[in-house]
Amino acid sequence: MGVRGEDVLVGVACALLALLLLRRIVLGLRDGTMPVYRTRLSRAESGRGKFAALIAANALVMVLLLVIAADLLLGLGLRGR
Repeated sequence: MGVRGEDVLVGVACALLALLLLRRIVLGLRDGTMPVYRTRLSRAESGRGKFAALIAANALVMVLLLVIAADLLLGLGLRGR
């Protein structure tokens, strides 16, 4: 079972996207604002619940990207071939 080039490329891309999402989450928690499309949503104007749901959605996508990256780069065998 050899390493396929596209697996490495997509795995690295997923890992980089996950790192960008982590940065976005950390800045959102620190500053209290999250970018949504072309606007910024603040914790004060949206309410704590909606803001927390937005953070949680971003965190879920980040975890999924990390799982995909780990599967592609480390060959965990999570996807069927």
